[in-house]
Amino acid sequence: MMYALSRIVWTAIEPSTLLLVVALAGAIGLVWRWRSNFALLLIWIGVGGLTLGAVLPVGAWLMRPLERRFPAMPDLPEHVDGIILLGGFLDLEQSSALGRPVLDDAAGRIPAFVALARRYPRAALVFTGGDPGLFGSGTTEAAVTRQLFEQLGLPSERIRYEDRSRNTHENAVYSRALVKPAPRQQWVLVTSAVDMPRAVGCFRAAGWPVIAYPTDYHTAAIALFPGLRDGFMTVDWAMHEWIGLVYYRLRGWIPSLFPGPQEHTALAVVKRL
Repeated sequence: MMYALSRIVWTAIEPSTLLLVVALAGAIGLVWRWRSNFALLLIWIGVGGLTLGAVLPVGAWLMRPLERRFPAMPDLPEHVDGIILLGGFLDLEQSSALGRPVLDDAAGRIPAFVALARRYPRAALVFTGGDPGLFGSGTTEAAVTRQLFEQLGLPSERIRYEDRSRNTHENAVYSRALVKPAPRQQWVLVTSAVDMPRAVGCFRAAGWPVIAYPTDYHTAAIALFPGLRDGFMTVDWAMHEWIGLVYYRLRGWIPSLFPGPQEHTALAVVKRL
């Protein structure tokens, strides 16, 4: 119930959607001559906000602190016990309709995961992702990702698939239950740089310290005039993460409001114990 409610609330307050609704409400108010001054104000807010997002790199400014929270090139140990890849890089509806994987703007996670899998040929591999849709699409991210990795030639016997999770909190909880990692093991977490603070926080809260390996950066270079689509894609994604951090902290799903690098890794935690 809470998951469905959170999805509905986010759809309503997503910045691009909210600004468009405000502008349309103002336009309707003018047509119906309903408090014309207030209607004009709504139009100014809606259209002005959309214009700012298209002309100025507002989304990049919001996203950059998230992407820079963890080192882009982390120092990895010589031995890694396992590598975890979070879902979120598939257009699940399109993939289900076409019968083949369709990737989205987070697809940079895939080459990073494959490269790490080849670098550590003895490491266990885990993918985590179910069906995050509100009504379900009839398939899971795990099923489509299995198809994708088979096409890429990644040995299927190396990969374990967790297919129940719908959000990052469940990614961590269900993956830990599936893998049951030993205290002295070192695991690498692969996901988008902007998602990494919340993801690492979830795994820490689940009692599974991981090494962050962020991927697919979107604000390494910031340019003016991003355009309406790219500008608000970035705004929406960044705001989703900032609001998600607050929500997850309130739910107790992350140990701090803005998880970041810590001196301890999985091995260091064991030493302290």
